[in-house]
Amino acid sequence: MSKDQYTKEDELKDKLENENLEEKTEKTEEIKQEENKEEPTTEELIQAEKDKYLRLFAEFENYKKRTTKERIELFKTAGQEIMSVLLPILDDFERALKHIEDDKEAEELRKGVLLIYQKLIKVLEQKGLSVIEVKEGDEFDAEVHQAITQIPAPSDDLKGKVIECIERGYKLGDKIIRHPKVVVAQA
Repeated sequence: MSKDQYTKEDELKDKLENENLEEKTEKTEEIKQEENKEEPTTEELIQAEKDKYLRLFAEFENYKKRTTKERIELFKTAGQEIMSVLLPILDDFERALKHIEDDKEAEELRKGVLLIYQKLIKVLEQKGLSVIEVKEGDEFDAEVHQAITQIPAPSDDLKGKVIECIERGYKLGDKIIRHPKVVVAQA
């Protein structure tokens, strides 16, 4: 029995030694492969630098295009804030002109207010401000108009259309800075 035990122990030791040797050879092969990977050739280095340069150049070109586009947009709408502040003044001028028209004695006053109003409109139009024209019977467009209220349609052909414009709308270039406020006929 001791002989059988001795052979079994020897067999186990031999197996362990073989496994250890296999592991060591695998590890040395992996180390050799890693060493080969760590040392890129000169051509690979040059190609990597070219790729890096091209990516950097493309990134810079995209940056230039983006900033140019942002600058153009900024110039187009640079006066938006001041224009928005001046719009209530235009509304006041229009209300004053309507009120003065009723008074027959204030003809000279009406002429003076009208001249100032026209001059202000002319200057603002030169800076890119334009009126959004809204007429009675125009089709209601939610992207352009702002509905203040809806009333029953006086006739079938006016359903979903503008009945009255309460407050004018304005655009600065292509951008709407104030939507026209309208009354819409219910559909």
